[in-house]
Amino acid sequence: MKLLKSPLAITFAVSLLLLIGVGSWLLTDPATSRSEALKTGGLAGGAVVALYALWLNDRRRRVEERRQEIERQRHELEMRRTEQDRERISDERFAKAIELMGNDADQVRVGAMHALAGVARSRTDYTQTVLDVLCSYLHRPFTHPQQGDEDAPRTAGNAELERELQVRLTAQRLIVGLLPKAGDAEAPSYDLDLTGAVLEYFDLRGHKVGDLLLRYAKLCNSTNLSDCEITGRAYFTAAATETGRLSGRFYCQRTKFHEQAWFSGTEFQADADFEGTTFDGEANFKGAVFHGDFSMKDAEFGDSLNLRQTQFDGHTDLAFASPPKSVDLYNTLVDADRTHELPHGWQIETLRDGRSRLTLPT
Repeated sequence: MKLLKSPLAITFAVSLLLLIGVGSWLLTDPATSRSEALKTGGLAGGAVVALYALWLNDRRRRVEERRQEIERQRHELEMRRTEQDRERISDERFAKAIELMGNDADQVRVGAMHALAGVARSRTDYTQTVLDVLCSYLHRPFTHPQQGDEDAPRTAGNAELERELQVRLTAQRLIVGLLPKAGDAEAPSYDLDLTGAVLEYFDLRGHKVGDLLLRYAKLCNSTNLSDCEITGRAYFTAAATETGRLSGRFYCQRTKFHEQAWFSGTEFQADADFEGTTFDGEANFKGAVFHGDFSMKDAEFGDSLNLRQTQFDGHTDLAFASPPKSVDLYNTLVDADRTHELPHGWQIETLRDGRSRLTLPT
């Protein structure tokens, strides 16, 4: 019974009826031969079979489309489930690493930092958060083990500071490793807040940064920001390079500051080199002190330059490639016994107390 009710059986029955019906009707006409009547009846029956084949093919196509849609939805569901599992694992790794950052053992803290960096590499939406955590660790109070008397005996306290220094150096390296390269227009700009941090051999060469905050930071040994691209604000207000054994140069060659760069109140114990640097925004060095040589040779400016109450104790090179739109000089002190490369028209004026200052042409 099921076979008789199937579309295929019905199609063949209708085809056979058409074959018989059309053939018989044509045979009533004496002008039509038996073969012609049979051929025409066969075409009529075959048309029905062809229509059935088209319907069957369309049905198969729709079934296949529904199957593919179900498969696509299943795949999307699996992908979402996998992504949720990955996010859950990352969240758990992040939470565990944060917990271990407060461990007393220095090797555990180092491992926690590497775990955080791994989370940031696997999930870029965590990168800024991980950078904030690493920067906050460097905010912690710290006395450099080499600070003080060079001949002081090594104590257990100094050994502990040495281990803490290695942890902090790890944090610095991981911070730099998470930053994109300078010149990569498609890469995001991540902010670094290192306000009050104690940094040693801080090397950001060739990297891209958003906001760079180094207010009141202590820079031990050499600091290198050469070839960096700083797309946000840069604040070095009241930062200082260290003295004695921790003294080091400040390199900022060919760096590009897209917005304001404030070095007001900054104190550089050794040489500071800004050769070829570009300042698109305001460059503020008000009250800065340069105990070593200072160079802004071939520097380019897109806005103003503030040198009010700035002090240059060493050789000074201010041979700009592109001068600032305006310059503010007031008690800008220099050592008259040193050599100075100055822009056209700038002069050195001797004060009554024997000091010398820079003046602009009147």
